[in-house]
Amino acid sequence: MNARKTDGLRSQQGHSCRTYSRGVADLLVVEDDDTIGDALTAGLRAHGHAVSLQRNARGALDAVAGRAFDLVLLDLGLPDLDGVEVCRRIRAAQAGTVIVVLTARSEEMDVVVGLEAGADDYLSKPFRFGELLARVRAHLRRSALVPTTEAAVTSGDLVIDLAARRVTLAGTDVPLRSKEFDLLARLATDQGAAVSRDDLMADVWDAYWYGSTKTLDVHVAAVRRKLARAAGESGGRAPEIVTLRGHGYRLDRPAE
Repeated sequence: MNARKTDGLRSQQGHSCRTYSRGVADLLVVEDDDTIGDALTAGLRAHGHAVSLQRNARGALDAVAGRAFDLVLLDLGLPDLDGVEVCRRIRAAQAGTVIVVLTARSEEMDVVVGLEAGADDYLSKPFRFGELLARVRAHLRRSALVPTTEAAVTSGDLVIDLAARRVTLAGTDVPLRSKEFDLLARLATDQGAAVSRDDLMADVWDAYWYGSTKTLDVHVAAVRRKLARAAGESGGRAPEIVTLRGHGYRLDRPAE
């Protein structure tokens, strides 16, 4: 076994357990490497989570067909089916589940493809268990928040129903994944104002977030595509997500 991979999964001794507001989290680990899979499962269980370990795509897809999970840790390098396709199928089966892909693929395009397939986040191997645990906690904190009961936000023909978590453009549904909805809602609540990357990561992902923010850029690109598609289908006026280089993004109302 590669020494770097083993060291990268060594649990930090003396680290106290956290209790989440939604109780024990139900996690699915999909990893074909026995050493990594067993280490992840043991470490996450030691921190109070219920963990199901699957070592191939077939087992993972059977698992998500049988019960709902709070979060899935998915290795992209599976032996029986490409992990990106597995990610796509898990997302279709469980729209609200957080998916974090684990990848040894260093090429940026591979990471982007994984995120576009439905993943909420990614970690590149080798990683330390403490880093993975912090990322898991960040996602669980965000998913445990109480949904807002505020009224809808509008921008041109776009209507964002915050309570129902539904987006329409000129009456046409805009199908957004959970993080895409949160991102658009965050920008829409401050229409016309610049929102920094740090604020978006803190508000949409977690205040204690650390690591790459490439996830943010991929989600912005996905929201833009879906708004453009809905505008083309409905003939409605959609707002524009403007990139502010070196700072963040701004949502501009459509021109009259």
